[in-house]
Amino acid sequence: MTYGGNAGLPGDTAAGRATPRPARTWNSGLSGGEFAAIGGVGFEPVGQVRGTAVYTIGYTGVWGCPGTWSVTDDNKAVPSSRWASSLSQLVRTMYAARRSALSRAVAECGALGGDGIVGVELHVGDFPAGGLEFTVRGTAVRARSRIRPRAPFTSHLGGQDFAALIGSGWVPVGLALGIAFAIRHDDWRTSLRIPLTVRNQEVDGYTQLLTRVRREARRQLAVDTAQHGADGVVVDDVELRVGESECPSYGSTRDVTAEAVFVGTSIARFGRSGRPAGAGPPLTVMRLEREH
Repeated sequence: MTYGGNAGLPGDTAAGRATPRPARTWNSGLSGGEFAAIGGVGFEPVGQVRGTAVYTIGYTGVWGCPGTWSVTDDNKAVPSSRWASSLSQLVRTMYAARRSALSRAVAECGALGGDGIVGVELHVGDFPAGGLEFTVRGTAVRARSRIRPRAPFTSHLGGQDFAALIGSGWVPVGLALGIAFAIRHDDWRTSLRIPLTVRNQEVDGYTQLLTRVRREARRQLAVDTAQHGADGVVVDDVELRVGESECPSYGSTRDVTAEAVFVGTSIARFGRSGRPAGAGPPLTVMRLEREH
């Protein structure tokens, strides 16, 4: 598959949705089965879209050791306000970077006259000149209907899963994120450098670190879903990264860091037909407004 970049797209989409353009050749990241599946529920691809943002990421200049805990769960387990503020700013930056890339992909979708993006993939990688590159890509689709949504939806769901969702009376609303960071000083309660005679036991400090960061990421995912006005979220990916660095306050000891990222699609119900998926004629009209 190929990607055509921004060639031929309107330059300014901030003022509103673009009027669908005349029929033309389009490209997509859909497989043959996915293409058939979205066609079966009344959608057609209009082109591949991509959004990119490059950010420098760091701990906002806060130095020193956080002590036993520093975690981004409303400061409930954070003895150091300096580190709590640092991690909170880091989390906000990670959200902003992903959302910037996503909004640019959505802008391309709107410029193509699309109603949403399916098969959204979000990649984070090192940028050669420094910093991190956040990239969002997917296939913009349009409903074969005169009813247009107010704004394009975004979804990680591929063609078959998207079709099954629509066929069961649900609609994707937007990509939902849950991001959390935590850091713990590797003191005598957490260090693995303990006598060999007691190696076969749980390391409580590390267990607590991972539990806290996952719990906070899930909470943030629920908050993001609620902000979309959705009923729930279908989780796509759960990333957990653990690292360590030398503690600047205590010489040879370490600080252990954990990052959890939850990605999913928030969904809302738009019909209660009760028909099993695949039964009867295909759905050709999708309503994105919520029922009250």
